[in-house]
Amino acid sequence: MIGDILGTGIYTLTGNVAGKVGGALWLPFLAAFVVAFLTAFSYLELVGKYPRAAGAALYTNRAFNIQFLTFLVACTVMCSGVTSASTAAHQNAWAAVTAATSLAFFAMVGFEDSVNMAEETRDPERIFPRCCSPAPPRPR
Repeated sequence: MIGDILGTGIYTLTGNVAGKVGGALWLPFLAAFVVAFLTAFSYLELVGKYPRAAGAALYTNRAFNIQFLTFLVACTVMCSGVTSASTAAHQNAWAAVTAATSLAFFAMVGFEDSVNMAEETRDPERIFPRCCSPAPPRPR
């Protein structure tokens, strides 16, 4: 996860984004940061409650208990991974900013990986704390 962020985010992504949007380089990174920030806090809350591999599909299944909806979410996560790596824009400023935002967000995501890591930890409530409510006291 850290290698993905460093490799794509710092060393190669900045040049690709600048090539697409030029002087508006800050805009896609700001938009991607806001989206990644909100997504990260959502995952922090849910990882503490359900430290199992599957991420968004597991959370959808726990919330709605509808197998078809869970399947759709799992397919969407898979498709987002494929499309985020192949985003391209042609001759349109809005499309260029959107494509660059997708590339920047791709560099910041690691949320699905955090769910897999939480499953392997001994105390996920401590490692991945809930963001919006205090953790319940643990028995000693």
